[in-house]
Amino acid sequence: MTSTSTALSTTLVHPATGDGPWWRDAVVYQVYPRSFADSDGDGMGDLPGITAHLPHLAALGVDAVWISPFYPSPQHDAGYDVADYCDIEPTFGTLDDADTLLAEAKRLGLRVLVDLVPNHTSWDHAWFRAALAAGPGSPERARYIFREGKGPDGGEPPNNWLSTFGGTAWTRVTEPDGTPGQWYLHLFDDSQPDLDWTNPEVHAEFAAILRFWLDRGVDGFRIDVAHGMVKADGLPDTVTVHENLDPTHHLGPMWDQEGVHEIYREWRRILNGYDGERAMVAEAWVADPRRMARYVRPDEVHQSFNFGFLTALWDANAQRTAITDSLLAMDDVGATTTWVLSNHDVVRHASRLGLAVPGTFGPGIGADDPQPDQALGLRRARAASLMMLALPGSAYVYQGEELGLPEHTTLDDDERQDPVWERTGHTQKGRDGCRVPLPWSADAPAYGFSPTGASWLTQPEVFGELAADRQVGVPGSTFELYREALALRRELGLGGGSLAWADDLCDDTTLAFVNGDVLVVTNLGSAPMAVPGGFEVLASSVDASAAEVPAEATVWFRPAARA
Repeated sequence: MTSTSTALSTTLVHPATGDGPWWRDAVVYQVYPRSFADSDGDGMGDLPGITAHLPHLAALGVDAVWISPFYPSPQHDAGYDVADYCDIEPTFGTLDDADTLLAEAKRLGLRVLVDLVPNHTSWDHAWFRAALAAGPGSPERARYIFREGKGPDGGEPPNNWLSTFGGTAWTRVTEPDGTPGQWYLHLFDDSQPDLDWTNPEVHAEFAAILRFWLDRGVDGFRIDVAHGMVKADGLPDTVTVHENLDPTHHLGPMWDQEGVHEIYREWRRILNGYDGERAMVAEAWVADPRRMARYVRPDEVHQSFNFGFLTALWDANAQRTAITDSLLAMDDVGATTTWVLSNHDVVRHASRLGLAVPGTFGPGIGADDPQPDQALGLRRARAASLMMLALPGSAYVYQGEELGLPEHTTLDDDERQDPVWERTGHTQKGRDGCRVPLPWSADAPAYGFSPTGASWLTQPEVFGELAADRQVGVPGSTFELYREALALRRELGLGGGSLAWADDLCDDTTLAFVNGDVLVVTNLGSAPMAVPGGFEVLASSVDASAAEVPAEATVWFRPAARA
C-alpha cells in the first residue's frame, strides 16, 4: 500500500532515503564545450560561451554542471587526449576564464564537475614525449604500458587486444636510434597511450591533479574510462576478441579489474579532505549491476552512470528489470542510483527511440542507414525523460536533450572527426552526430551558436524549430517539460523518495510506480490506457487527462483533492 489516497497494490523496491548530500539526488547537466556556445566566432565552443549561458541552466532548474574536457590537447579525440591536465586548451580559453566560470556558477547556485581522463594521456603529453626519447627500460617508459613485440623480430603486437575505436590496441615505436622498437598499449586511439597504474608516479601525479582543481573550487570529477585503468597481470590474450564501439562489449582482461577500486579509495580520501561535499561519478561500462555497485561503495566514488538503464530497449519489461536491478544493487551498498539517457558517446535518445527497434543503437547513424521516425522518437524521448526524472536517485541530462534535439543522422561524411570513423575504415559512423553544436536562436547565424555563423560541425535544419528561443516560456515545449519536471522533482523530494511498482497497472506495455504521493505511469504501447479514479494530472509528456495515459507517453498523477 502506498501513501496515495487511492489504494493501489504495490511492491516496494526502494525505500525513501530523504535528505542527504547534494549528489545523492542531484540533476546534473553535461556541457560538451566545443558544441555548447562559441563566444568569439571561430566555430568552436569555449569557456566564455559556457559562462554566458549558465543562466539558461539555472532557469532550467538543474543542480550542477559537468564539463567535458577543456584541457590543452591536439584534439585527436575531441579533448579526451589530454596534453596537460592543469591548464586550458587555448581554443577554449584560459585559466582565468575557468575561474570566472566557476565564480558565476557559484553565484547562480550551480555546482561544477570537471572531466578527469586517467586511463591515458595524449601522445603530446610531456611524459609520453619523454618516454619515447628515453628508450626501453627507462623510468619514463614505466609510466606507460610498453612491451616487446612477439615474433622473431618483435614485429607482432604483444597480445591480441583490439582498440575500442577499431584496429589493434598496440602501436610500435621507432627507438631513438632509428630502429623499430617496443609497442605501447592504447585501448582507444593511437594518440592516447594508456598509463601504467601499477606505477606510484602515476598515482602521485593524479593526486596532484585532483588537488589542483579542488583548490580552484570545482565540486568534483567525472572519471573517464573508470573501469579500464587497471589491466590483468601479464596482459593475457582476450578470449572475446571484438572490434566494435558497442559499449556492451567492454569485457575481458582490460576492463573492470580489481585494482581500480584501490585507486578510488585513494581519491575518496583526498576528496574527503575538502569541505563542500566534493563528489566523483564513474563512467564504468559494467553490465552486471552488482559489479557496478562495487564502484560506489562508501569509500569509493559517489556515483556511477547507469548504462544498463541507458541501453535498455523501449520495452516495459526491459525497463522494469533495469530499474529494479539497479535500485536493489545500489541499495545493497548504500549508494544512490544515477540515471542517464544520453551523452556525448551514444546516439541521442530522441533518435534511437524512433528506430524500428526503439532503443537500439550502434556507433552512430549516417545518411545511408535506416532513418529514425523523428516525431515518434521525440514523443518517446519526452516520455522516457519524464519517467527518468521521477525515479529516486540522481540524474544526468546531456546538453540539448532539454530541447528534444535529435541525432544529426545525415551529417556529411566529409565532416566526420571522430577517430572511430577512420580507425574502422569508414564502416562505423562514430559519435559526431550527437555532438553537433546547440541551437540557441532560430533566426541567428549558426542558430545562435556562433556570432559569425561558423560551426565546427554543420547543424541540421530541424535545429531551427527546436532552438532555445522557440521553446523557453512556450507551454508544451520540451524545455518547459523539463523545467516543470525538475521544479516538481525538487518540490516533492522525488530524488530522495521511494519506488514501489504499481502491480495492477504494470504489464507488457506499461510501467507504473509510486514515489511518495506521486503515481508515475509510462505507456509504451500504441493505444491509450485507462487509470484508476481518484487522481489528477501533475505533469505529462503530452496533453493528458486524469482518466487515461495516451500512447507513448508518461503522466505523473497525484491524489485528487477532496471536495
